[in-house]
Amino acid sequence: MLRALDIRDILIIDHLELNFQPGLNVLTGETGAGKSILLDSLGFVLGWRGRAELVRQGASQGEVVAEFELSEGHPAHAVLEEAGLPAGRELILRRVNTAEGRKTAWVNDRRCSGEVLRALSETLVELHGQHDDRGLLNPKGHRSLLDAFAAVPDLLLQTRAAWTTAAKARKTVEATRAALDAVRAEEEFLRHAVEELDKLNPEPGEDETLDARRRQMQGAERVRGDIARAYALLSEGADPSLGEAQRWLEGVEGAEEIGLTEPLAALSRAMIELGDAQDGVERVLSALDFNPGDLEDCEERLFAIRALARKHDVLPDDLAAYADTLREKLAALDAGDKDLADQEAALRDAEAAYAAAAETLSAARRDSALALDTAVMAELAPLKMERAVFETRITAGAPGPEGHDDVAFTVATNPGAPAGPLNKIASGGELSRFLLALKVCLRGEDRDKTLIFDEIDRGVGGATADAVGRRLKSLASGGQVLVVTHSPQVAAQGAHHWRVQKRVTDGMTLSEVVPLSETERVDEIARMVSGDTITKEARAAAGALLTG
Repeated sequence: MLRALDIRDILIIDHLELNFQPGLNVLTGETGAGKSILLDSLGFVLGWRGRAELVRQGASQGEVVAEFELSEGHPAHAVLEEAGLPAGRELILRRVNTAEGRKTAWVNDRRCSGEVLRALSETLVELHGQHDDRGLLNPKGHRSLLDAFAAVPDLLLQTRAAWTTAAKARKTVEATRAALDAVRAEEEFLRHAVEELDKLNPEPGEDETLDARRRQMQGAERVRGDIARAYALLSEGADPSLGEAQRWLEGVEGAEEIGLTEPLAALSRAMIELGDAQDGVERVLSALDFNPGDLEDCEERLFAIRALARKHDVLPDDLAAYADTLREKLAALDAGDKDLADQEAALRDAEAAYAAAAETLSAARRDSALALDTAVMAELAPLKMERAVFETRITAGAPGPEGHDDVAFTVATNPGAPAGPLNKIASGGELSRFLLALKVCLRGEDRDKTLIFDEIDRGVGGATADAVGRRLKSLASGGQVLVVTHSPQVAAQGAHHWRVQKRVTDGMTLSEVVPLSETERVDEIARMVSGDTITKEARAAAGALLTG
C-alpha cells in the first residue's frame, strides 16, 4: 500500500507531501490543475518511462520519494532479495532527476537501477486508464489474467513441469542425433584407423624400448670385434703360462720358509680374477651376438609406430589410448541407433504427457472463460452497457511452458456488431467501463497492489457514474485504490479526498494538493456539479451524494 508521496521541484510542483490511506482515495480538481503531474511523479519514482523534462524551471534537480507498506508475503520481497536490497515492512523509493537529465535511484537508501524500480512497480502499483497499455489493454497479459481468475496454479505447475521434461528429452535426442551424424561422417576413417592400430598393436613405452634396443644393436657392431680379440687373448695366452708358473712354485721344497706363501696366494687370486674377467667378457659377447635381421625388424617397427603417431598427431606412447578412444566412438555408433530409439520413445512419452497436461489446462481455461464472461456481463449491466458483449477468446497458439493457448479479451458494443480487441472497439467511456468491470471480476483476493484509475469515468454521468463509483469503492475494500476523477458521483464514494489546485507565488504558477475536510468535500463536489458558481442546490446535491 502506498503510504506517502513526497515531490520536490517536479514540473509546476515545488514541494508536496501526501499521506495516503487504505480504501478509496479520490483526487479531484479543475482541468490543468496538475492531477496528471501527480501520476507522472509517481511513475517517475517507479521507474516508468514518461516525460523527458521533469525538473521544475530554475531548480537544479527534481526528486520524488514514495513510501510503501509491505505485507509479510508481498511479492516485492522476492524482487528485493534477488536484487540484494534490504527489505522490511517499510519500502522507501527515491529517485532524483538533475536539470541535465541524469537520473539516480535508491531503494531503502541503497542505489539501484531503473530496471529494479520497474520490477518493484509491477508488484506495487497497477495503473488503469484509457491509454494504459501496461495492464488490461495489453493482450500479452490476458492469459495470465484468465489463469489468475481460474485459480489453476496446480495445473500450471504440472504443465510447466511436463514442458521442462519434454524440452530436456528433446535436447537429449537432438544431441544424440548430432553426435551420431558426426560419427557417421567419419565412420570409414574410424574403422580403417582402428584396423591399422589393431594390426600394429603399439604398447605404452614400446617406443622407448625399441629405440634403446636399436641403439644397442647399432653400437654392438662397432665394438664386438675388439671385445672378441680381447677375449681370445685372455683365453689362449695368459691362462697356460700362469698355470704352469703356479705348478713350479708349488713344487719348491720349503716354499713357506723361503717366503713363497704370499706370492702363491697372489698368483691364485690372479687366476681367479682372470677367470672372472673371461666370464664377464664372454657374457658381453653373448649379449652382443644378434641376428642382423633383428636390427632391421626393430627399426621397421620403431619407424612404423612413429609414423602412425605423426599421422594421428599423438605421442607414440598415446597410440594405445587413442585406439581405445576410436573404438569407443565405433561402439557408440554401433549402439547409438538403439540409444536413439530409446530416447525418441522417451521423447514421445514426454510430449504426450505435456499434451495431456496442456489440454487439461485448456479445458480449465475454457470453463473459466465462460465464467469470466458471465461475471463481466453481470457487471456491465449496472454500468449501462447491458447491450454490450464481452467474450474471452481462446485460440490455439505456439506450445510453451504455460500451454498452447492464446487468450484475448474481446468486446462488441452492440448486438450483432463484430467483436474485436478492447482498445480498438470501445469508445473512451465504454472502454473505461469495460476495464472497470474486468478489474472488479479479476481482483479476487489480491490486495497487495495499489490500483490507480486515471479518469476512468470519462464520458459517463448520472446513474452510470454512480455505478462506477460504487464499484471503485468495492474494489478498495480491504486494499487501496487511487482515482483521478471529474465525476461528482465517483468523488462522493471516496473515503479520503484531495483537491488539486493551482496557486501563483511571486509570479510563478505552482500546483498544490489539499486534503479536504467533510465540509470542504461538500463544496468541492458541489463545484463539480455546478461549476465555478456553487449554488444552494449544488450543495444539496453534493450532500445527497455524500450521504447516499
